[in-house]
Amino acid sequence: MSKDAEKKDPKPQHPGKGPGGGGGGGGKPEGKKPGGGGGGGKPKKGHAEVPEETGPKVPPRLRVAYETKVREGLKVTHGITNPMQMPRLQKIVLNVNMGRHLEGTKVPPHIKQQIIDTLTTVSGQKPIVIRAKKSVSNFKLRAGFESSVMVTMRRERMWHFLDRLINLATPRIKDFRGLPDKAFDRRGNYSFGVTEQGIFPEINMAEAAFTHGMHLNFVFSSSNAKLSRFVLEELGMPFRKPDQK
Repeated sequence: MSKDAEKKDPKPQHPGKGPGGGGGGGGKPEGKKPGGGGGGGKPKKGHAEVPEETGPKVPPRLRVAYETKVREGLKVTHGITNPMQMPRLQKIVLNVNMGRHLEGTKVPPHIKQQIIDTLTTVSGQKPIVIRAKKSVSNFKLRAGFESSVMVTMRRERMWHFLDRLINLATPRIKDFRGLPDKAFDRRGNYSFGVTEQGIFPEINMAEAAFTHGMHLNFVFSSSNAKLSRFVLEELGMPFRKPDQK
């Protein structure tokens, strides 16, 4: 073939690369077209899946009482007008000691499990097991031994637990004459103990293998003993009256 013929002859086109090429698969995929059914595009906002709501739908009534009644009382009686300076209940901590049940180096499994189940039922969340940090020879305790079980409640769980404690649990205490009113520290934290887990109506004592108490600690912020007592009294905490001391 002559050189003039080679110049006139067009270059061969690869399949699928030419204009409107055939079935070589070189064109744009149909799934990426706007409105196509490829499923590769982002979901529309109107069709996004809404996660199921968890937790109580009704706000805790003691939290509502604190935000309305208690705050107004703090303004009138103590002159606190800045909301950031008002005492707030941050958390409630439950603690059960297991050291007296130690047998050698471990706590019996059934005792440990019952205490965990009790705190889980009362608080609504799983507790943690605390190990001893120091060795105490008088108590036959060594560092690393399981010594207690603890659970910390905040926000809605804390308010619901406080409501049940005030209105259901404390009236079930045997020979109840009020909670101690001098168990406050200088930062306003309040603590007391109960000798029996059966005061909580959620616990079935018929299924309990043994009786144990627990320690309750109410942790406040921006508070002192006087302010914390005022807050708890306004929420309905049944403190011991002066004539019953």
